[in-house]
Amino acid sequence: MKNVREFIWPLIGLVAVVVSCWLLYRELRGLSLDDVWESLTAVPGRRYALAGLSTLVAYLALAWYDRIALLHLGVRHISWLFVSVTSFTTYALSHNIGASVFSGAVVRYRAYTSKGLSAPQIAVLVALCSFTFGLGTILLGGIVLTVDPSLLHRLEDLLPVALTNPGTARVVGILLLGFVALYVIGSILHLPPMTIRKAKLQYPRPAIMIRQLLAAPLELLGAAGIIYFVLPAHLEPSFVVVLAVFLASFSAALVSHAPGGLGVFELVFLTAMPDIPKADVLAALIVFRLFYLLIPFALSLIVVVLFERARLAQAWRGRVSPGDGPLPPSPRV
Repeated sequence: MKNVREFIWPLIGLVAVVVSCWLLYRELRGLSLDDVWESLTAVPGRRYALAGLSTLVAYLALAWYDRIALLHLGVRHISWLFVSVTSFTTYALSHNIGASVFSGAVVRYRAYTSKGLSAPQIAVLVALCSFTFGLGTILLGGIVLTVDPSLLHRLEDLLPVALTNPGTARVVGILLLGFVALYVIGSILHLPPMTIRKAKLQYPRPAIMIRQLLAAPLELLGAAGIIYFVLPAHLEPSFVVVLAVFLASFSAALVSHAPGGLGVFELVFLTAMPDIPKADVLAALIVFRLFYLLIPFALSLIVVVLFERARLAQAWRGRVSPGDGPLPPSPRV
């Protein structure tokens, strides 16, 4: 069964890519490349710079995830630079290849064992980083649905009618915020640990919990900002709308297990933004993939090659102790 699970999720991701790309083709078949190029060239340089700044904010927040998890573990001897590079490489690879195919645990295991962390410590770190991201999605999703529950109407072609009803959407938003409130209470009252799959997570100290509630939304706001700044300013797209659609699209892409959310992310976003020309939306999504996914992916490959080269050179010089021989498989969380 374990081997079956290892193959089934990549297969589901592949099917999701094929189906969503076919649907996306139907959605865009009347669109010319010239229209998209015109939309890309119409974006002022200042807004491209703001999109780049948003990318930087997003990846700095992701690095904060790792730092928060290390503080939770009581690990303070690892520099911010090392943590930032490790986090950047982890997310740049997993965002593009897909978490179901290449877990961030592999990169973190190779990096953090070189700094003396044990496999159980890294397993907790991976679990807490994943939970921090989920917490941010739940928090922002709850806020958006509570403030403007009519936003789910944009997904009426993809969701059941019951969910797109404003009353139902607001209830869902309140429930999401209620989950966050329970987590906050659990941290303050030091409740027993919660179990996620086979891993047990202790409720973090309030100081750690507060950092989570700041870092996770910051990353999502930065990522959504990339698209927001590239969309045509004269159409005055609301940032709240862009954020809500981004959360729905990004969540759908993750659930689909499609590598990089290819096709799934674009399909949901285009469907939910009917009030903006498709060429402009597609141009913004292309910039998002370039800034948030492809450029970081290329840089992360360089980082991995340099890191492994340094480790190999160190081993060749005989400076690695006997206990640092072949590494065991990466922990599953």
